[in-house]
Amino acid sequence: MKLLKDIRTIIFVCIGLCIAFSTYAQDNSLIGAGSTFVNPLFSKIFSVYESKNHVRVNYQAIGSGGGILQLNNKTVDFGVSDAPLNKEQTKKMGAQVLQIPMASGAVVISYNLPGLKTKLKLSGKTLGDIFLGKITNWNDPNIAASNKGVKLPNQPIAVIHRSDGSGTTYIITDYLTKVNSTWAKNVGKASAVYWPAGLGEKGNSGVLSFVKQTPGAIGYVELAFAIQNKMLFADIQNKSGLYIPANLASTTLSSDITNLPADAVVSITNTDNPNGYPIASFTWALIYKDQKYSKQSVTKATNLLKLLWYNIHEGQAYCAPLNYAPLSNSALKIAEKILKSATYGGKPILK
Repeated sequence: MKLLKDIRTIIFVCIGLCIAFSTYAQDNSLIGAGSTFVNPLFSKIFSVYESKNHVRVNYQAIGSGGGILQLNNKTVDFGVSDAPLNKEQTKKMGAQVLQIPMASGAVVISYNLPGLKTKLKLSGKTLGDIFLGKITNWNDPNIAASNKGVKLPNQPIAVIHRSDGSGTTYIITDYLTKVNSTWAKNVGKASAVYWPAGLGEKGNSGVLSFVKQTPGAIGYVELAFAIQNKMLFADIQNKSGLYIPANLASTTLSSDITNLPADAVVSITNTDNPNGYPIASFTWALIYKDQKYSKQSVTKATNLLKLLWYNIHEGQAYCAPLNYAPLSNSALKIAEKILKSATYGGKPILK
């Protein structure tokens, strides 16, 4: 009988240890989903964070629309979007969602014109007309007007765009809405729009793959993807009339604004900065303001807030090497205030 009791005791202890370990593992594992735009940056930050803090972050780059949906369904701890929540999305969330700026980046217009070594210049009006299907050939007079002295090929333009709900799409359509009146009237801005021309591919990687494989193609991707894949991308005319290359400096100028609102929701496309690149945006991490609403433990909620605090502080060191603009001092202060407003059952998480 004593042996049987000892065996039972050992079994109960093992079960208790398994439950404790399972709870620990769950609390020290975070799941996020959303933006492919920021994936190169987040992959680096989360890898370093895990090695230093023993908190595993599983980030699924499924597009901003998917990240918003997963947060709404409470299947992830945080979502990531390059487009702020619209009124309909905000209403569906069921509780207040905080939108915390993480960094900013540029969307570039990549193209495949074999034999053409000169970097193209495109105005917003011309770019909008290409995506509208009004300009269909590379030697069109409107393209030639911005590229004097360049021998443009007599070749059809193959337009490629995102097929999934995408913050990258929101950024480019937000810009086109500001600079092309026909686009503003007929298409507008959204994470997913009806495209008058072209084919759709999923993710930044899908668009880039199509451009690389298709002579005459044009599409929009995140700057880091284009650089990593050694793709050409156009200089874009900004509000001051200058054709600006997308790089760290010009993206930083676009995002360094002093009048950032308290909720950090702002559009920085078509910047007023005379040397800023005009197709840029913040990326936001999305979390429920009261973490108890998402039905997770206070320990896990604390780990989530610590991760995002790391992102906007130590994590900013990885922005520039990957061609993202780090948060300005004013944006950092706003991000800190937003994170400190997060609660668990009404009590602040970060002190």
